[in-house]
Amino acid sequence: MNSARSRLDWSAIAFAIVTAYAVFLVAMFVGGFWLRDGHGHIIANDFIDVYTAGVLANTGHAASVYDWHAHHVAETAIAGAFPGYYGWHYPPQFLFIAMVLARLPYFVAFGLWVVATLPLFVLAVARIANDNKARLIALAFPAMLLDVYVGQNGFVSAALIGAVLLTMEDRPWRSGIFLGLLAYKPQFGILFPFVLIAAGQWRVIASATLTLALIALVSTLAFGSQIWIAFLHSVPVTTQMILAGGHAGWNKLQSVYGFVRWLGGSDRAAWGAQIAMIVGACAVLIALWRSNASFALKAAALATATMLATPYCYIYDFPVLAIALAFLWRARPFDVFEQATIGFISFCIAGFVVFGTPVALGATLMTGALVARRVAESLARTRDVALQRA
Repeated sequence: MNSARSRLDWSAIAFAIVTAYAVFLVAMFVGGFWLRDGHGHIIANDFIDVYTAGVLANTGHAASVYDWHAHHVAETAIAGAFPGYYGWHYPPQFLFIAMVLARLPYFVAFGLWVVATLPLFVLAVARIANDNKARLIALAFPAMLLDVYVGQNGFVSAALIGAVLLTMEDRPWRSGIFLGLLAYKPQFGILFPFVLIAAGQWRVIASATLTLALIALVSTLAFGSQIWIAFLHSVPVTTQMILAGGHAGWNKLQSVYGFVRWLGGSDRAAWGAQIAMIVGACAVLIALWRSNASFALKAAALATATMLATPYCYIYDFPVLAIALAFLWRARPFDVFEQATIGFISFCIAGFVVFGTPVALGATLMTGALVARRVAESLARTRDVALQRA
């Protein structure tokens, strides 16, 4: 009875939060502070880089999306002059989606992108949690509002990571396809090869490899081999500008690297801390995935570690944490301590808007702590069973 009441209360809270999100977005739009200003002109945000890349590709200048100057000139031609620059840092295959969106008026394309990708995220969370009530909880997750506001791709990343893990046990070939599609954000694939090899998931590896080969072939046929040359040349430029140079601001990087740079550490110190995190996360994951822990716990750990391993992590990537939390719920419902911790996790994600610092890194670390707590519980149960049998 108390448990049912608790779930009802959380659903009511989630509904209130989602309603507040909707009211906020409508008020910002009507007031001329979101998407368009009071004169109907485009307010540039993250989505402008996708739309502009599609325009360039549709006009036969696909390779120029990796030229910062050419891309920025095209952005201002669409949205007018605005401070800063929204760069295109994705592999060529993402251009196919950008080209479709760019054939529509800007505001229509923005709305279509959100309407098409948000349900993927919500469905993934609900399927993983194995609870339809999770749909409403997913919509209330603070990262959801942030993604909708700027038209970013965090919903796609989260849905793909969720799909990879959800299908890995029973449909490994399908899982590999999802993993291959996730390569549109290669920084999220750092840990997957090590985990898959440790777990002996050879069919997932084969499927992902074939998917990547097909993507490369289709992209080359569509845009020519020069598109890949332009992309590869752009990678060190992006690394230098975004990471070492802090072009977008180190306070916006919600990673170990970004946190060290924000504190005033050098590029070398930041990379040292980030590499230590990658190595440590990889070692823990290999041990966990080779253990007898439940798959849900392994999946939650991998989803969380994926966020910790990349130095290139922004606030709009945080729907991925909802995937990790959904797998924890799949293993068992949250206890009071975990519910309170998830409240702090949500506060850290939403807190970025207020504080403008790498505070959301705390959300990832707290999610990792919840996973570690569950692992400790699992080990304790295993030990107790062994003692009873002895």
